[in-house]
Amino acid sequence: MRMPALLLASAASALAALPSVGPDYVRPATGTPPAYRFADGAAEWKAAVPADTASRDGWWTLFGDADLDALESVALADNQDLQAAAARVQQAVAAAGLARSAYAPQLALAPDFQRTRFSTTIANPYVATVQDDLNVPLVASWELDLFGRFRRLNEAARADAQARAAAFQSLRLSLTANLAATYFSLHGLDRELEILRRTEDLRRQNLRLVSAQYTHGAATQLDTARAEAELAHVETEAAALAVRRESLQNALAVLVGTSAVGFRVGPDPRLPALPRIPAGLPSELLQRRPDIAAAERALAAANARIGVATSAFFPALSLTGSAGFESAATSRLFGADSRIWAFGPSLYLPLFQGGRNRANLDQAHAVFAESLAAYRQQVLAAFQEVQDALAAQQLLGAQAEAQDRAIAASRRAADLAQKRYDAGYVSFLDVVDAERTELADERGGVQLATARLTVTVALVKALGGTWAAGPAR
Repeated sequence: MRMPALLLASAASALAALPSVGPDYVRPATGTPPAYRFADGAAEWKAAVPADTASRDGWWTLFGDADLDALESVALADNQDLQAAAARVQQAVAAAGLARSAYAPQLALAPDFQRTRFSTTIANPYVATVQDDLNVPLVASWELDLFGRFRRLNEAARADAQARAAAFQSLRLSLTANLAATYFSLHGLDRELEILRRTEDLRRQNLRLVSAQYTHGAATQLDTARAEAELAHVETEAAALAVRRESLQNALAVLVGTSAVGFRVGPDPRLPALPRIPAGLPSELLQRRPDIAAAERALAAANARIGVATSAFFPALSLTGSAGFESAATSRLFGADSRIWAFGPSLYLPLFQGGRNRANLDQAHAVFAESLAAYRQQVLAAFQEVQDALAAQQLLGAQAEAQDRAIAASRRAADLAQKRYDAGYVSFLDVVDAERTELADERGGVQLATARLTVTVALVKALGGTWAAGPAR
């Protein structure tokens, strides 16, 4: 038994040393910018370390929100899209195992029993008309990988599995980023609703005051109508925000993998401080982004399938054989005289296929060209996403500073308008305009704060997940 095993191992080693047909894969070069615009500090190049398989969990802890941390943990455990993606990874791993199995010889035990009755008109009178045939063969076959067909198939299957794993990581990153952005948007609405409710109370007080003044002849009916209209406008806007909040809450339920019917996130008008996220170097970005890794692995698989298609033009050599026992009687089945065996090579040489092999090869080249364009497009999109997020982060910061000044000024204007109205210097319309401006500025400030949080989330996602954070600002 040791000698056949040694022969098989030697044959396998010799076949593995043979060159494979088709092009060997080389990762394509992509143009990378020397630095990002709007990035803090100068970008210094350093050698990129592959990190597309690194864990991207936990980046949301940069915001210091325990409720967000809990929701992210639930989403990673229960989100159905993520579970489906995990199953796709297992499918690809199993497919890679199936491709590896083609290297080894195939062995099968195929026993069979047949009872046959022959016609008495043609049968030999000295032979029984009913005969039994028991056959217990061990069948073996092995297609030799002379031109690397199985090696290319295995290479493609491994790349497919790696692409699925990278796509799974990309989905995890997208899921956690979408959840964080939705969570911040929801609590941004909570803060706006708090401002509207406070404004609603002020509008009611104004309405009571103007109504009392109208009763005593110190205000006009127009002032009363305007006060009523302003209160109604605030109530309408609060109702619209409540509808939007409900929709965001339902979206969060789906992200964490639960029914929206029983899911609830309590109102919380607080928004966390912005963490400082330094921009990654371009060389690091290409290594960290799981979507880029998935596109590059898909390209490698497409390249390997060119080799598979090329191998169809070359002959295929198979070794087949069987050995076992065959007898007409059970009692003599395993005797020495019942032994049978057969062995022989089989050669398949394609001569004319009607253009099928050429069409398959052309298709493989076209799939590779498509995958190459998709990979390069993914790289371009990655740099765009980082640049967009960096620009938005810096420009929204400048806008927020201006908005803070506008809020302070509108508050002073509203206070002055109310005092001048109480003193009888201006009409109630001036008070309404000043308060409306103050409300719009305060809501604009909240919307900017929410936008800056979601842009920070987008930047973390664009940079590939977990990143070293600086002090909050």
